[in-house]
Amino acid sequence: MTYVVNDSCIRCKTTDCVAVCPVDCFYEGENMLVIHPDECIDCGVCVPECPVDAIKADSEPGLEKWLSLNTEYARIWPKITVKKALSFPKIQSGGIRAVRQNQRIIPCDVCDHPPACDVYSRSVQATAPA
Repeated sequence: MTYVVNDSCIRCKTTDCVAVCPVDCFYEGENMLVIHPDECIDCGVCVPECPVDAIKADSEPGLEKWLSLNTEYARIWPKITVKKALSFPKIQSGGIRAVRQNQRIIPCDVCDHPPACDVYSRSVQATAPA
């Protein structure tokens, strides 16, 4: 078994998972991350770190396509070994999405994730001045 990154990572790419990976098996594309299945040791420590639930065991039904995609792109994309600061290009896009911040739904332009997404609120809390 190995873990794979699925389409929930597209245009999210928080990289929290990268910070905890003991074998540095993540690779970074422009819009998402992938896991090199031959390097993953199946420890699963990255799974709870993903706020959008994009990391799945390859044994789950329907993930054959994502295993293939992770394998292919891990061979050509650069390795990422440290967590990066969040950047949200959609902030300037003018679109409105809702995310949870301090237990209430607020509008934002961060991503296309469902209203329960807390990626933006976590990044705001992490970067807010003390």
